[in-house]
Amino acid sequence: MGIVGGGIGGIALARALRQRGISFQLFEQASEFREVGAGIQMTPNAVKVLNSLGLDNEIDRVGFLPEAMVGRGWETGEELFRTPLKGTFDRLFGAAYYHLHRADLHSILAEELPEECITYNVKCVDVIQKGEKAVAVFDNGEEFEADLIVGADGIRSAVRGALWGNDDPTFTGHMCWRALVPVDKHPLPFVQPAASFWFGPKAHVVTYYVKGGKAVNIVACKETNEWVKESWTEPSSTKELLEAYDGWHSDLISLFERTDNSQVFKWGLYDRDPMEKWSKGNATLLGDAAHPMLPYLSQGAAMAIEDAYVLSEALDHFEGDVAMALEAYEKERRNRTRDVQLQARERGRTYHLDSPEEQRKRDLELRERQTQNPNAVGISAEWVYEYDATSCRQRFGTSKAQV
Repeated sequence: MGIVGGGIGGIALARALRQRGISFQLFEQASEFREVGAGIQMTPNAVKVLNSLGLDNEIDRVGFLPEAMVGRGWETGEELFRTPLKGTFDRLFGAAYYHLHRADLHSILAEELPEECITYNVKCVDVIQKGEKAVAVFDNGEEFEADLIVGADGIRSAVRGALWGNDDPTFTGHMCWRALVPVDKHPLPFVQPAASFWFGPKAHVVTYYVKGGKAVNIVACKETNEWVKESWTEPSSTKELLEAYDGWHSDLISLFERTDNSQVFKWGLYDRDPMEKWSKGNATLLGDAAHPMLPYLSQGAAMAIEDAYVLSEALDHFEGDVAMALEAYEKERRNRTRDVQLQARERGRTYHLDSPEEQRKRDLELRERQTQNPNAVGISAEWVYEYDATSCRQRFGTSKAQV
């Protein structure tokens, strides 16, 4: 099998295949594995997969267990909801909720992958069906033929373009800043050990600890009338971040003021509509290549990790019958990822309500929901967290009629 793309989804697939004794070759266009300096939230649905991949101790070592998920008003800091996480989500959803640094997550996924199974410095430019095989074509003129080629190469996937034609993702009019604030010895007094969501007009901010509490990750999202480049490494500044959130609560401002001016970045948020089919012949898609989504449910990487596990299970279950495996894979994953894509868009609307009347109505609903159920997830994501990809084999059929 050939895997195009060595991001979190591609690496998760490689690890899952190796666990099942399925051979693979992974192709990465960079000269080495690199992940941006940003945090990532691993919700219970993703952690179930990571645990099944044998990473439970490693996640605990590099991650941070937040005490709660907290919603706050942008100006007053008033608490709108508080969902207990630590010690509660294991019981409710079968796994914990972790905050990690993306590079740490990538590193533990890549541990023990054989070097000879990874090819660097090659960029896929085409995928061709050749009889009962697929051939990945690279920019250096080399080709790789396999029973299956998997495109895990991101929102501007070359594999997707080869299978379904090139089309550009849509700029949503939303942008984000990201930054990490180091923590010397003690937690910052104005940053709770929680996943904190600050809701404001046409904007919101999420903050949380990563690296075992050694840094605070900032993701600040805002609507804009100006086009913003789709790049995680587009330079910004502390000044630009502070100006964008002028008038917001002093706790956020204090945090923003501690950012390293040279380490504040911004990027535009791009989106695609859900696809009706991912696979063609002996090639398929995974993660952002198949279903890029807005970050408002913290599910981009989680969906790629789920995809990777389900695809590996399908290939193992159907003993190399690629057609049946891909049919089962898509049946298990397409509706799931479509729902998450669309609901992430909806959260982008509800987080950013502009009128005071709409904000009051939303905030009242959040408080009432919490009153009725102290364990209610403030962002209404129970249905996301309940899903268990590790039980997918039970849902696979044994024939094409069943899948």
